[in-house]
Amino acid sequence: MEKKEEIKTVANNKKAFYDYHIMEKWEAGIALHGTEVKSIRNGSVNIKDAFAKVVNGEIYLMNAHISPYSHGNLNNHEPLRDRKLLLHKIEIERLIGKMAKKGFSLIPLSVYFKKGKIKVEIALGKGKKEYDRRADIKKKDIQREEARYDIKM
Repeated sequence: MEKKEEIKTVANNKKAFYDYHIMEKWEAGIALHGTEVKSIRNGSVNIKDAFAKVVNGEIYLMNAHISPYSHGNLNNHEPLRDRKLLLHKIEIERLIGKMAKKGFSLIPLSVYFKKGKIKVEIALGKGKKEYDRRADIKKKDIQREEARYDIKM
């Protein structure tokens, strides 16, 4: 009998699905300080405005807000510091090649615990235009209406 992998989601980035067409997803580890891990365990993380960037052949998570740990001391972490994402070199090279195409970005989708380790799901996305967003909203409204009528009948 196989044991299911226990995944506990801490933060989601719903805005990413609204602003981007998601092409591919990757799971990455993240290099953190001790107080950051404790703060994430408390659920004090916000990745709504975060993005990933390639710096010197490494990928960093920028603008992710991890609140300072409430019981921390003078050595508490900076809330908005850049954090290194841990990926295999082949994966990084593949991402760099795909990001070279115009209009592609790396966006964090979620932060979660997997086997006691903190992971970040990042995605390669292409920015949506205004008419794409309107079309998505219209499609969701239609699905909602269909679901409403299916329940009544």
